[in-house]
Amino acid sequence: MVEPVGNHYVVARRVYSENSFDEEHEKLHRHHKNFWDHLKLYFRCSPQRVKKVALRMFPVVSWLPAYRFREWILSDIVSGINTGLVSVLQGLAFALLVNVPPGYGLYAAFFPILVYFIFGTSRHISVGPFPVLSLMVGGVVTRLVPDGTAGNGTATNTSAIDEQRVMVAASVTFLSGIFQLILGLLQFGFIVIYLSHSLISGFTTAAAIHVLVSQIKFMLQLPVPGFNKPFGIIYTLESVFSQITDTNIADLVTSLLVLLIVFVVKEINDRYKAKLPTPIPIELIVTVLAALISHFAKFEEKFKVAVVGKLEEGFQAPVAPDAGIIQKCVGDGISIAIVGFAVAFSVAKVYSIKHDYPIDANQELIAFGLGNILGGSFKGFASSTALSRSGVQESTGGKTQIAGIISAIIVLIVILAIGFLLAPLQKSVLASLALGNLKGMLMQFREVGVLWRKDKYDCMIWVVTFLAAVFLGLDIGLATAVAFELLTVVIRSQIPSCTTLANVGRSNIYRNRKDYTDIYEPEGVKIFKCSSPIFFANIEFFKDKLISAVGFNPLRVLRKRNKALRKIRKMLKKGELQVTPKGLICMAHHTQESDDELDNNRLEELDQPTDMADLPIQINWDAELPPGIVVPRVDIHSIVLDFSAVSFLDFSAMRVLQKTLKEFVRIDIDIYIAGANEGFLEKLERCAFFDEEIKPSMFFLTIHDAVLHILLKEDIASSPKLKPVEVMLQFSSFSTSVPSHYPQIPVETKF
Repeated sequence: MVEPVGNHYVVARRVYSENSFDEEHEKLHRHHKNFWDHLKLYFRCSPQRVKKVALRMFPVVSWLPAYRFREWILSDIVSGINTGLVSVLQGLAFALLVNVPPGYGLYAAFFPILVYFIFGTSRHISVGPFPVLSLMVGGVVTRLVPDGTAGNGTATNTSAIDEQRVMVAASVTFLSGIFQLILGLLQFGFIVIYLSHSLISGFTTAAAIHVLVSQIKFMLQLPVPGFNKPFGIIYTLESVFSQITDTNIADLVTSLLVLLIVFVVKEINDRYKAKLPTPIPIELIVTVLAALISHFAKFEEKFKVAVVGKLEEGFQAPVAPDAGIIQKCVGDGISIAIVGFAVAFSVAKVYSIKHDYPIDANQELIAFGLGNILGGSFKGFASSTALSRSGVQESTGGKTQIAGIISAIIVLIVILAIGFLLAPLQKSVLASLALGNLKGMLMQFREVGVLWRKDKYDCMIWVVTFLAAVFLGLDIGLATAVAFELLTVVIRSQIPSCTTLANVGRSNIYRNRKDYTDIYEPEGVKIFKCSSPIFFANIEFFKDKLISAVGFNPLRVLRKRNKALRKIRKMLKKGELQVTPKGLICMAHHTQESDDELDNNRLEELDQPTDMADLPIQINWDAELPPGIVVPRVDIHSIVLDFSAVSFLDFSAMRVLQKTLKEFVRIDIDIYIAGANEGFLEKLERCAFFDEEIKPSMFFLTIHDAVLHILLKEDIASSPKLKPVEVMLQFSSFSTSVPSHYPQIPVETKF
């Protein structure tokens, strides 16, 4: 019965154990599907399922017929043009990170968009090159085709090296696409949950540092070789500073000037984005001006600056991946596949929440996998989504992936018709544009202080991920970061939070006894809570904490009592003890005997329940014992274990828990378990957890039910009314009346 009274409530009901509750309330028997049931359901074929699978595999079929042409087409065209211009420039710039000719970045900015339009589920992300992925692919390229293989640096040798590098980038991209496709078909989209926000933030920040260092050689025009190995960033900086006197001043000045302009205008775009109809396309403006100035001022001839050079018009024939290359970069393909998906899915999720539409992680894997397979076949490199480019597509009014198709058309125009206009553009300008897109990632350093104040473990994950990725490289760093992240999960679950509870406010609320002053602890009762699953790795920690909470080791007490009984039997047999109405009286001078003599090589018997059936008197362990017999005192009679936060208990932990509970029961301490989740009791029954000592009757619905049951059982002298057969429970935060036909146990009078 529940009676609302203002913002208070009064509840009157029986004190329920799990058994009594199930007896009074009929429980439905539900059929729980097993593995084979799920398998049959997954492979079931019906017209409705075929339609559902088709719509899931080809999301464009579901949203394109519902496209609001008159309302959305203009916004998508404007957004697509803006995004396409950014895609062209980022494709050229990020190709430098891959260590391939800039023109191949246009292929990476074109083909994945076409695939994503058909298979993708996000309406707002812009698919194409991403600096982190480009850098990871570039690491593989540098490792397999190092700079030293260029020989004497002739045009013929340089062209051959470029061809090899393009083939490596295409092959590793194709391989990463295969991995993404397989993971998507196997419904492994959930893997993204193992890459936490802290890990992704630390990893992308480290990648931004690598991008910054890798672009220095283009900004200074220095022949710095690639070092794709642990501590490679240090070797790169060492090489840069050893050649710093050979810097091309024209490239350096151009880079710094472009970088300053880009940063200032981007800051204006961010600060006044609410007032600007569209962000200022500073990358496009700078690129056009730089190309014009470089062409008419003849920078290449006068200052020997490095330029983009002639871009091949049209597309090259598709190629098959090189099997030899694939064998050498399997690990890289996996890391590129996972990082690319994790970043893209994170961005897509932000926009899906903002615009209220669903996205499918498994379908995203399939879309990016097919996009990378197609892109790799046409000599592109790995694609994901750049945060800045997706921001342009969404902020300029993009409604659907129609904007993506428009941006692909812009890239196509550059590939087929006007790419030659970019030939005089300095590579140092592209390097500066690449660095200009790193502001958001570099600003993630601010998260360290926030994480330290909010969650030390997350902060440690960020720092370890950042340091590992910076110094060990992105591939080894990512593996190290994931391993460390999982280690923190193990540590947190292996060392769970265990607390001793007390009643707070004289109601049915139980909290940590150390946190409140107005508490009540029933005499002789310990309430212990474990806030974690209990399994093989933390069961010993749980046991130690429980023993620490009660203040004694039950096994030690049990052994001491059995040793005491052996000694009492021996003294009675010798006549050294005599039974009187007042108890046992020692009739002889006490002699100390060793524990080894009392054990009599029967140690296993000491762990059995105490047996006093053959004694003429029942021993009261709390009373004074005969001289020479010392047994630890036990000040509690009941223990309540709060299992409301225990989500599961494995078989190994179950065995240890059963043994521990029996040790308490054998020294006459009652054990109660409260708040166990659904199915917990059934699992224990299936695993033969219960016997003559451990019984299902120890389970109660709540801590309060268990405590009231204990108080009734102990028949506390201060509450003589606690004896009706039909016991009811009442709790409230104020004194109130309950219908007179309910036998009452008001908490206020009890506590």
